[in-house]
Amino acid sequence: MSTRPRLVGINHVALEVGDLDDALAFYGAIFELRGVDREPGMAFIDIGDQFIALSEGRAQPRDEARHFGLVVDDKLATRAALEERGVQILPGSRLDFLDPWGNRIQVVDYRDIQFTKAPPVIHGMGLEHVRKREAAIDQLHSKGFA
Repeated sequence: MSTRPRLVGINHVALEVGDLDDALAFYGAIFELRGVDREPGMAFIDIGDQFIALSEGRAQPRDEARHFGLVVDDKLATRAALEERGVQILPGSRLDFLDPWGNRIQVVDYRDIQFTKAPPVIHGMGLEHVRKREAAIDQLHSKGFA
């Protein structure tokens, strides 16, 4: 048995933004936000059993390669929402975009990846209709997770 701790998940990702109200309006125009908590200088957007933290005040330049992957229930609808709002989608085979503060987000579809949520979380989020695609199920099987 290893004495080193195992990585078991990500609790949250913190993004620096210019203004919290503007950031919530931007993200709320693209994604359905089901829960937002606030404290001075911070906003927390619920994503089921996880969250994104928005921190007021961006100091670094825009992201180039550095990014985080945001999982959605419908990648095509996300693309349409981005296009409808005039958000530039970055070149390449993936669905990457920069928010107004330079945070690079890569959008991935829940059905296509090995990432999974527990049945009570799926139920609580109303996502029972979202089914993994075969390649994602194969990934889960190969690691003993399905």
